[in-house]
Amino acid sequence: MLDIALNANINSTLTLGSAFLTIIVSFALGILISVTYMKTHVKGYYSQNFTLTLILIPAVIAVIILLVGSNVARAFSLAGAFSIARFRSAAGDPKDIAYVLFSMAAGLACGTGLFGYAALFTVLLCVFMVVLCKINFGAKKSCEKILKILIPENMNYQGAFDDILKKYTTNYQLCRVKTTDLGTLFELVYTVTMDNEKDEKEFIDELRCRNGNLSIVLSMNAAPNDF
Repeated sequence: MLDIALNANINSTLTLGSAFLTIIVSFALGILISVTYMKTHVKGYYSQNFTLTLILIPAVIAVIILLVGSNVARAFSLAGAFSIARFRSAAGDPKDIAYVLFSMAAGLACGTGLFGYAALFTVLLCVFMVVLCKINFGAKKSCEKILKILIPENMNYQGAFDDILKKYTTNYQLCRVKTTDLGTLFELVYTVTMDNEKDEKEFIDELRCRNGNLSIVLSMNAAPNDF
């Protein structure tokens, strides 16, 4: 009889209006988190499915908290149900995982009825993320890349580009030299650590003036044999 009375008391506190308000607030906070994620994504490419997931997570967590309430039996039943599920998605970007936890925390706060606190920490964290993205916090000042240069066969490649490389890179090394185009050209492959404060276009333009406007390739870091 005591358990029935407690369950009745818990169910009576869950009204349709409070449930509707909880879902609306958590959904709105999910949209804010998702928009912040899109605006602060450094790579510029993100999955639409993931952004939609960030919107749904707070609402789903809030609904779960509403249904469980303070009922221990429901909590154990829910834990058992979730233990059956198998999530086989590989872990992605650490920042993506942080945003998932962010969304879950917002949903948890909404589910417990702390709408003010949920809105406060969501807005503050979103503002912090935008500011950190704007100041490019944690970005490397240099980037290692592969540079491939074609030069005529009558050009001495030893030290031919050293002055330009010293000007635009913080470190460089000649990794491979081979002949190409029936021996009429040399192909030089360097590993270079670019200085992000330098203009890559100006760097390539100076190299083009030196190698007679032949082919130049500057790509992301890879093994020299890939070329």
